[in-house]
Amino acid sequence: MSPVLQTLADLVRINSINSSYEGGPGEKDVAAYVRRFFEQRGIEVWEQEVFPSRNNVIARVPGRDSSRRIVFEAHMDTVSIKGMSIDPFDPVVSDGKLHGRGSVDDKAGLAAMMHAVADIHASGESPPCELWLAAVVDEEFSFRGVVKLCEGLKAAAAVVAEPTEFKCVIASKGVLRWRIRTKGKAAHSSKPHLGINAITAMSRVVLALREDHERLQKAAHPLLGPATCNVGVIHGGVQVNFVPDEAVIEIDRRLLPGEEVEDVLAHYQSILDELMKQHPDVIAEMEKPMLQDWSLQTDANASLVQIARDVLHGMNRENGVSGVPFGSDASKFSRLGIPTILFGPGSIDQAHAAVEYVECAEVEAAQAFYMQIARRFV
Repeated sequence: MSPVLQTLADLVRINSINSSYEGGPGEKDVAAYVRRFFEQRGIEVWEQEVFPSRNNVIARVPGRDSSRRIVFEAHMDTVSIKGMSIDPFDPVVSDGKLHGRGSVDDKAGLAAMMHAVADIHASGESPPCELWLAAVVDEEFSFRGVVKLCEGLKAAAAVVAEPTEFKCVIASKGVLRWRIRTKGKAAHSSKPHLGINAITAMSRVVLALREDHERLQKAAHPLLGPATCNVGVIHGGVQVNFVPDEAVIEIDRRLLPGEEVEDVLAHYQSILDELMKQHPDVIAEMEKPMLQDWSLQTDANASLVQIARDVLHGMNRENGVSGVPFGSDASKFSRLGIPTILFGPGSIDQAHAAVEYVECAEVEAAQAFYMQIARRFV
């Protein structure tokens, strides 16, 4: 097993389920492993507290131009192991694939970046720019690790590890999640005319959202397709022989580049306003967002993008630019004006899956890709 795959196997053995999920211990043990990895190689490394006992780990290799910096970033946390059909913490290798929770999301990219940075340091040749590797917490829940990292951060470029099928990704959707609540009036189910059914009112809201979703499908981003709106959770009622006085839905809206949260929320408020105007029995209110994250759109002509494409061409890989529908830490760098790409081994289709795995050869190739980026970005 190659050194990078051995490191990946070590990382998979460590339970780093995000502590916001039931039973998750958090990233502390992975952070300790990453810090020790760099300390043993004489590379400058430090920690940045995000939550108590949940720290980002940052390693630094000086560059020939100390005024410019490129950041490699990967997250240390994973999602829950519920529903997995393999041992989540046993990194079995079979058919050229390494299995386990986090193997593809995101420990493969993390391991490849760690070894790329270590090999550059060991070569004794300083990269053109200062090189940071940031292993961060909390990507899988609320992005607080990268938000902390970005406080006061100055960088000329950022490469974020995510499973992109070895493609250079310059665009991703943002996400907005919030609740809508309908109010009714409770009554005995034998005399429903004495009450106002909040579930019936909510059904009108859901149908209105469905109709609006069809409108969204008429406009598509060239790399990301259309925006989407999904009602993922619904709650209502207390007992079958009550007229329910309240119902709640939770909505997941994926945002395209150029869409702002305030404008999107105002649009959905206008849908509710019109619905309540047409149907006096509908009393609906929107709550503050539970989660909001920006989209990513990096200029295809940016120097980082062109270098990444040249590296991929030299590796005889597809070297176009791509978009992905999922969110990540990348948009937080982009929001600071830092040109950012997503790149990593494996497919998002295997992330969070019952059988999670990554192709071993892709991890080793990703290490080479990251090394080339660090050596060529000026």
